[in-house]
Amino acid sequence: MKNEVLKFSLLSSFALLLSFQVLFTSRSAIAQKSSAGKKASSFTYGGDSEGARYSPLKQINRSNVQRLEIAWTYDTADGAGDSQNQPVISDGVMYGVTSKHKVFALDAATGKQLWSFDSGIAGRGPNRGVSVWSGGSEKRILAAVQSFVYALGAATGKPIPSFGADGRIDLREGLGRDPAKLSIALTTPGVVYKDLLIVSGRMPESLPSPPGDIRAFDVRTGKLRWSFHTVPRPGEYGYETWPKDAWTYTGSANNWAGMAVDEKRGIVFVPTASAADDFYGANRTGDNLFANTMLALDAATGKRLWHFQAIKHDLWDRDFPSPPTLVTVKHDGKRVDAVAQTTKSGHVYLFDRVTGKPLFPIEYQKYPASDVPGEVSAETQPLPTKPAPFSRQTLTEDALTNRTPEARQWALEQLRGLNNGGQFLPIKVGKETIIFPGFDGGAEWGGSAFDPETGLLYVNANEMAWRMSLAENQSGNSGRQLYNRNCATCHGDDLAGSPPQMPSLVNINSKLKAEALTTIIRQGAGRMPAFPNLSQADMAALIQFLSSGESKELAAKAEANLPKYRFTGYHKFLDPDGYPAIATPWGTLNAINLSTGEYAWKIPFGEYPELVAKGMKDTGSENYGGPVVTAGGLVFIAATNFDRKFRAFDKLTGKLLWETTLPFAGNATPAIYEVGGKQFVIVHANGGKARRDEPKGDVYLAFALKK
Repeated sequence: MKNEVLKFSLLSSFALLLSFQVLFTSRSAIAQKSSAGKKASSFTYGGDSEGARYSPLKQINRSNVQRLEIAWTYDTADGAGDSQNQPVISDGVMYGVTSKHKVFALDAATGKQLWSFDSGIAGRGPNRGVSVWSGGSEKRILAAVQSFVYALGAATGKPIPSFGADGRIDLREGLGRDPAKLSIALTTPGVVYKDLLIVSGRMPESLPSPPGDIRAFDVRTGKLRWSFHTVPRPGEYGYETWPKDAWTYTGSANNWAGMAVDEKRGIVFVPTASAADDFYGANRTGDNLFANTMLALDAATGKRLWHFQAIKHDLWDRDFPSPPTLVTVKHDGKRVDAVAQTTKSGHVYLFDRVTGKPLFPIEYQKYPASDVPGEVSAETQPLPTKPAPFSRQTLTEDALTNRTPEARQWALEQLRGLNNGGQFLPIKVGKETIIFPGFDGGAEWGGSAFDPETGLLYVNANEMAWRMSLAENQSGNSGRQLYNRNCATCHGDDLAGSPPQMPSLVNINSKLKAEALTTIIRQGAGRMPAFPNLSQADMAALIQFLSSGESKELAAKAEANLPKYRFTGYHKFLDPDGYPAIATPWGTLNAINLSTGEYAWKIPFGEYPELVAKGMKDTGSENYGGPVVTAGGLVFIAATNFDRKFRAFDKLTGKLLWETTLPFAGNATPAIYEVGGKQFVIVHANGGKARRDEPKGDVYLAFALKK
């Protein structure tokens, strides 16, 4: 990979939060100050609508960051979970969610709870926070619990009855399908433009799956104002890139990672995910516009302004994994307002916000055709020529682990039996294919941070190879067949999963009773979507299979549009000891100059404590969260899965300046704010991505300078 001579180092930061009541000169803070008048404003995931994750605060800086200490903590007492929350601070009040998706408000200076809202629904899976909307003297908290979006009064935390039905809207409604059979959850909070809440949602990646429409709802009434169909309908742009009836049965092509809004120009930027099914597309022949696409829409009307499709007919689950970042760069001697988008494949795309013109050339290259019956892979795929990828692109024998001679020999033998050849290598039936970077990136959901002072973009990345294959599907509804079609994608044909992301289901009956299993399958849990479409008979067969390994055949008609082949599960390429079977670094933090496309620095990010004890330091590790950069010269980030560290780096050099160990892994985005002249840095520690034997909880920790 280019720039290999650059120093490796760590960095991951989290979306910043701004306080209305203090002298905060960022764009979002300026917008919030104006909310005292009649102009509407908002705060959301990433700090503000542009998602730059930049704080102009500099009370905490290079010279004093070593004096950081805990100012206050808030334990939600809601148990372990995977909420991934980045709280929002407005008018000195902090708003966030718990692991079970209860919404809370705290005094941002002390951590004292002001109110808490419990919807009565046990929320499950990722939830990255709330959005705050202000209009005139009114302020609302827009929060999601599973498929519902609530509008809460900022002062009381109570639902506002005039919004939707008794204070909430149901995202399953209005999609042209039976709402009772749909699974939608708002993982990342929607963005607000004027008086519109713009959302899509997290959806199943196999059929049945709802269409991933981008929708705008009135923040006052909850009424639908506009909708953009990411699976085009007859007469709409892109309809010819799908089978003619695809809009009636296929789904996804959704936005789960988050959006960004250019409020001045009224443009919302929407990166979309892959279409269902993820890995076999015989029922969706064609390029499948607008899946895997950067969409620029008129925020007021939903009209398409421009688009760029990064993956045609995706067969690799190459969703856009993170929110866009709005930046201003120097290009051809001029300042250009642009939008930057990071990818699972380790690339950065940079587009002119208005025209969609790429600022660095994009080349379309030919790739091998699929040999799977019924599959028609795209002949070419685009990749940017600059910046160079921030993750390795091809797994060679030289790039295998050197941790021990035994581990290396095992990896060599394994690799020689795998289908391996870099990006966009079609998946095969009955033989595993290497995907590298893996299903979790490259870049992940935490997003990137942009420093307007230097023009540097900061992005943390995973370096993990995975294995994938297809198997022939079976019609009918035995327990095993139901499992294969609905569960094996994540948990594998052997039920072993890929912990900690996809837990093992082996002997699950010894851990959970049938009633608990049924609830999880119906409602979803963690990354797992809900499966409300399963009939009572199907559910009984599936539970029986999970409990005993056997199932009596149940009479049922074959599912419509059942794919001929199915994905056999997500399998990390790990050595026999459970460590990545590739050479280090296993995770990195990168600083990229977006004006030149060159790297300022690159470092390993994260460690395994047990390997450090054996003298193996700076390995890097899997990491989930995003960076925030400050005018004080710092990049703050937690994110690392196994060492539970929260770190601050010098933004110019990548030098580690401060670190502390959290009670649980900080797999969430930190926030930076100021109240009463005092600057705080807060992070949510939950351990959501930690290994099974490591601690998990639900605690917020605010840091400030020691007096």
